[in-house]
Amino acid sequence: MPALATRVSVGDTALCDRVSARLAAEFRKVPADTVGRCVTDVWACADHLGIPPTPDVVERVAREHLLAIVNSAPPPRSAR
Repeated sequence: MPALATRVSVGDTALCDRVSARLAAEFRKVPADTVGRCVTDVWACADHLGIPPTPDVVERVAREHLLAIVNSAPPPRSAR
């Protein structure tokens, strides 16, 4: 069984950076390095599964992952 890709190929780095920038602007509460890691992970996972990792596909899947991160945060504590 082949190992999961651990990094994006050099030619795709600019595409990952653009997707990361768009998502970082949308998810301001999530640290930018977390957004970038999410995009890179989704790109590598799609490639590993044989799905063409187009920027559109990667952005949609990464957005779902980031929404899960944001929605899983505990609610703020109320001041008493």
